[in-house]
Amino acid sequence: MGVRETLDKIENMVATAKTFPFTGHILINDNDLVHYVEELRNDLPKELEKAEVIMKERAGIMNDAKREAEHIRAEAERQAAAMVENSEIVIQSKQRGKEILQQTQQQSKEMIDAAKAQAQELKDNVDLYANQVFEQLIAHVSRTFEGVQQAQDGVKQAATGVQQVTQGLQQALQVLQTAKAGLNQPKPPAPAKEEKAEEHLPAEQ
Repeated sequence: MGVRETLDKIENMVATAKTFPFTGHILINDNDLVHYVEELRNDLPKELEKAEVIMKERAGIMNDAKREAEHIRAEAERQAAAMVENSEIVIQSKQRGKEILQQTQQQSKEMIDAAKAQAQELKDNVDLYANQVFEQLIAHVSRTFEGVQQAQDGVKQAATGVQQVTQGLQQALQVLQTAKAGLNQPKPPAPAKEEKAEEHLPAEQ
């Protein structure tokens, strides 16, 4: 019989004992009480030993649980630290990637702007050079045209002079031809009277 059962019996015996009127005392069979006490004396060490074993086992279980809890906590802290570290690495990597992307975009923009500026400068230089070339060509063509006009005017003047000379030569040729024609005509014979009169004229002294 266990200690708990013996105590239950003692409690039941007290609860069902007869009471003395007007005193509040109860009548208990001392033999039964002594028997129960002996049972308690015999069973109590066993129960205490069992309790001690249970307490040791409980202490062992508690220690094991504590060690397991400590291990779980340490592992959780390690995993949490690793996760935090990984998170920081990821964040740093993302931040670095973002910075590299921004730098790349900025460098690309600067290169594009520089290329546009250089292209615009080249275009402006080409336009300026083309304008200069066109101006020089226009000036050269204008001078050539003026020279041609002057030469044309000179040719016209020369042609006029040649025409005048030609006309003068034609007039002189006509005069010469007329003179030549007059020379080639036969002279008429002299009258006879005049010849005789000339024969009888006295000689001048």
